[in-house]
Amino acid sequence: MPERTTVWGLVPRVSLDRTSPVPLYFQVASRLQQLIEDGELPVGGRLENEVELADRLGVSRPTMRRAIGYLVERGMLVRKRGVGTQIVHPKVRRPVELTSLYDDLVKAGQRPRTEIKLLEIRPAPDAIAEALGIPFGSEINWLERLRFADDEPLALMHNAVPLDVLALRRADLAEHGLYQLLRAAGHIPRMANQTVGAKAATASEAKLLGDHRGAPMLTMTRTAWDATGRAVEYGSHIYRASRYSFELTLTS
Repeated sequence: MPERTTVWGLVPRVSLDRTSPVPLYFQVASRLQQLIEDGELPVGGRLENEVELADRLGVSRPTMRRAIGYLVERGMLVRKRGVGTQIVHPKVRRPVELTSLYDDLVKAGQRPRTEIKLLEIRPAPDAIAEALGIPFGSEINWLERLRFADDEPLALMHNAVPLDVLALRRADLAEHGLYQLLRAAGHIPRMANQTVGAKAATASEAKLLGDHRGAPMLTMTRTAWDATGRAVEYGSHIYRASRYSFELTLTS
């Protein structure tokens, strides 16, 4: 049987910016993804174990585990008992346009309308503060919006925006999408970490969205950064699965 190849020693070390608000695990995962897509980490090769990689990069083991888990979820790596972490993803590029729901509805010729359910300044929960890269307890703009398409409820959206990124007003949010306001303020979202999932609607969610309790819903959480690497918004959204889907175009 041919000897399995450990490929880490064949490539440059990952360069990390520890002053950046972009999470370390995401920096590690993004660099590994780039090396895999560029062919510098060949399909079929394997990485060193998490402890060795963490020591080599000077990051904690949980950070390294999260970076590898991120790529496992995306089908680029696979964990195999007795083998380790193996590269399985072919060289495929995935251009995804970073847009908002408001942008998507306008582009599709549908009439977006927004009801502002809540807009207030509050301390950021620890998980959101961590996602935004701000100190725990920092105050944020917290907003809850109900988005309509052609007067039909489509999505319930919760967002957090750091106070020093954007001053928010109800009138502006009713007339414009959040990303429009961010772009106008000079904070153009350039990169995002996004997770899509599913759930059953609670009674309150179903009432707001005009559906029945337990109806299937799509979920999306996203943290977006501008070109400087600063986190500009965190979002947690719920979409009616009967009216909305996420589309990903793959090219090779």
